[in-house]
Amino acid sequence: MARFCACLAATPDRARSHLAAMGAAVRYDAAAAGPGPGAALIHDEPGHATGPFTACGRTAVGEVTLHNRAELAAALARAGAAAPPDCPDGELLLRCWAQFGARGIRLAEGMFALAVHDEGDLVLIRDHLGARTLFYARADDAWAAATSLRALRRWPALGTGLELAAVRSFLTFAYLPGEETLLRGVREVLPGRCLRLAADGTVTEDHYWEPEERIGLGVREWYEGGDAPAEEYALRLRGLLEEATARRLPAGEAVAVLLSGGVDSSLVTALAAKLHTHPVHTYSISFGDELPNELGYSGLVATHCDTRHRVLSVTGRAVAARLAEAAGLLDSPVGDPLTVPNLMLAEAVAGDGLRVALNGEGGDPVFGGPKNLPMLVYEIHRRGGYGGYGEGAAEAEDARENAYLRSYRKCFTDLPDLLTPDALEVLETLPRPERFVTPYLRPRPRPGRMDHLLNQLLHCNLRTKGAHHILTKVERLTASQAIQGRSPLFDRRVVEQAFATPPRWKLNGTEEKWVLKEAVRDLLPATVVDRPKSGMRVPVQQWLGGPLRELAGDLLLGREARERGLFRPATLRAWMKGDGALLPRQGGKLWLVLTLELWLRSYDVT
Repeated sequence: MARFCACLAATPDRARSHLAAMGAAVRYDAAAAGPGPGAALIHDEPGHATGPFTACGRTAVGEVTLHNRAELAAALARAGAAAPPDCPDGELLLRCWAQFGARGIRLAEGMFALAVHDEGDLVLIRDHLGARTLFYARADDAWAAATSLRALRRWPALGTGLELAAVRSFLTFAYLPGEETLLRGVREVLPGRCLRLAADGTVTEDHYWEPEERIGLGVREWYEGGDAPAEEYALRLRGLLEEATARRLPAGEAVAVLLSGGVDSSLVTALAAKLHTHPVHTYSISFGDELPNELGYSGLVATHCDTRHRVLSVTGRAVAARLAEAAGLLDSPVGDPLTVPNLMLAEAVAGDGLRVALNGEGGDPVFGGPKNLPMLVYEIHRRGGYGGYGEGAAEAEDARENAYLRSYRKCFTDLPDLLTPDALEVLETLPRPERFVTPYLRPRPRPGRMDHLLNQLLHCNLRTKGAHHILTKVERLTASQAIQGRSPLFDRRVVEQAFATPPRWKLNGTEEKWVLKEAVRDLLPATVVDRPKSGMRVPVQQWLGGPLRELAGDLLLGREARERGLFRPATLRAWMKGDGALLPRQGGKLWLVLTLELWLRSYDVT
């Protein structure tokens, strides 16, 4: 288990020196570096990195898991550049890059972050959806990149500190939605991109894949002439779901599925049970019988699909004991109270000897799950009418971003009362978080632009929450236990089909994810398919009033937090007391501040 880092410097010796300073196990041999570069593994961090490896005159290191090896190998063979049949996934992807360029990366299906030393430049490649993460920075006339943010934090040449704009973004979204990180000078490679970092400090970006609105094209091979019936979209989607799930099943061994009881994880369970020739193990979480839960549904699905089912009990005391550990496993904080339970699920999967865990993540941001309706209602009532391109719409465009950020119901509207005057003064001159959603909510003209408002919202959710919250949390927590978390609903072709489906078949009246439900209706009990989404009720308020109360007080009101100067103690005290609200919503906001504080301490950021 390892992460990787790569460096481009004036000489090989300087590159290796930088890598060693970042904690990498540097190989002092010619194959590990060409003129001026270096690449190495970081063995003390959990990950799936391999390398360095050399092919086609290029050296690379990566965290690469491919789901369509046979297709890529066949493409290389047709081009007269056949790869060795037993070469690792990272080398196969490198050969595709060397032979086809960005087109070769676009052909790949899988989870990958790759750093390539190519013709004197350092090229950074991230997969289409963002299942693997990759960071980069420049200092001392050198480039450094790593799948470990800690490695860049350790880099003495960088001398990084806290990025205040990212603090505001995190408190707004509960995750970091774009390229910024909490470390000043460190950026994240966005999904679907290839960055070419030159020795002179210039950066060239190749945006090799982005979902497009191609309504109707996804069923052309199924139906010709006029509008296709709704059933044809469901039929086409069903085939893609089966292929996506089959590709992610581990060959010759049992597989785990994280089963919440919702439609998304239930359909992945059903497909795995149908397609896999080895046992399927399912895992659910319980916070206690006294709280609303979905255990009845998850148990029903497990019985229906004949899986080996386990329910893990998660107590507030366990969350309090392990919250700091979970926060430290993440490269960026995630204000999700399920972080510790997700870590415990990964431990259970690993403890049962399984190496791959499927999940149902992706259904909501791709097929029109909850939280879109408030924005749709807002759009209907705002000046300019539904869709945002009517008369008078330009006057209200800024309001759309503001409404979207408010819909998160995090700390966006509380920032004037939460942050100190000094922090607010600095933030006045820094880029605002609206910039992360504007490209999706007000897209510029381009082929395949998202013109339907629902698709704009889904595109925004996919590229922000999907890549920077859901997938990164899954990857980091599962990797900590030496297992792979795989998400069939985030399959590239499934996503493309979603945006080729008319919005009315995703949000059909008020029925969310209609086409997804219809695609798998025959696989699951009707009570599961037709149930309204309720979500897992996480007892954050109870935890903060019980097992986490003392920890939160000590951390948020203690000397270290006060010296950092980010938050007003009076506001935090009021939230801890539950003052100023008819409904107990301060718990979720306190959770954000607490997880941020724990992350900052783990990374020693002041």
